[in-house]
Amino acid sequence: MGTIETLAQKLAVDTLKVQDASGEDRFYVEVGQVLGAASQSLEEAFLTEIRVRLAERKARDFLNKKVADLQAQLGAKGET
Repeated sequence: MGTIETLAQKLAVDTLKVQDASGEDRFYVEVGQVLGAASQSLEEAFLTEIRVRLAERKARDFLNKKVADLQAQLGAKGET
């Protein structure tokens, strides 16, 4: 992994921690704007890292809900 990717990854992780703690769901946009003023390459890598992580969260939430629903259905069938 190159320097830009490594820095973008670390920055994305830290940004999402602050975003989660603050409740500001678009905080990463502000960080991206700061990056864009200094380095478009790092901004692009950072935004990619953010998008991937946010997409994974959505997919993980969907998957967890699906598993919980299936377990509930199986539990209901076992009770009848």
